[in-house]
Amino acid sequence: MFIDSHCHIDFPELAERADELMANMASNKVSHALCVSVNLPHWPNVIALAERYPHIYASVGVHPDYEDEVEPTVAQLVELAQHPKVIAIGETGLDYYRLQGDLEWQRERFRVHIRAARQSGKPLIIHTRSAADDTLRLMAEEKADEIGGVLHCFTESQAVADAAIAMNFYISFSGIVTFKKAEELKAVAKTIPLERMLIETDSPYLAPMPFRGKQNQPAYVKHVAEHIADLRGIGVDDVARATTANFARLFKLEGRLS
Repeated sequence: MFIDSHCHIDFPELAERADELMANMASNKVSHALCVSVNLPHWPNVIALAERYPHIYASVGVHPDYEDEVEPTVAQLVELAQHPKVIAIGETGLDYYRLQGDLEWQRERFRVHIRAARQSGKPLIIHTRSAADDTLRLMAEEKADEIGGVLHCFTESQAVADAAIAMNFYISFSGIVTFKKAEELKAVAKTIPLERMLIETDSPYLAPMPFRGKQNQPAYVKHVAEHIADLRGIGVDDVARATTANFARLFKLEGRLS
């Protein structure tokens, strides 16, 4: 069985097809998925899906790309994280690709999420793009290693992966790893420890080959696993077992993923 460790099935284009998506997951041996929050106004939609479907989990957080938001507080995130279906804080992090100028607000928001993760005991889901140095610096300064988490939709270097793993983080690969020109990323997927790997879709974005350019969905995560298995020269069942066990361990779900 496979687990989609990061998707946005609360987005309207997927939420309206929720029952269909669940059926597709089942037919493709995708047993669970984590629906990831990007802002607080729409968080009720995220948690509603998690409440509706037993095999869907949720996070709570505000994405670094969402500039014009009321900033979440540590106390607010900790309170929302008490919901039994919330298993993570995020997604949070830094993105210097889409936004420019004075981004201190983004760094402060990231610090708030790390502090909330440590207080709530829920691991972090981190987004980083064109900001690896500051991401790792803030993780170290705020002692993110004490709670751990995942660098999702990983597109960084081997050195960044190694630094994150040293800080008690997992590395999650999306459909990008299946793209022909993603040679550096493929090299990382071949070499990082299997016990530190997760797989994801980031639905509705980044559909893997052979669906590139189409709307993504959790059922397609098996294609990410198949490609990683080919890269590493191992069976896809080995990738499925390892990433499922890693998901359960990271998100404190061991013995609960029936």
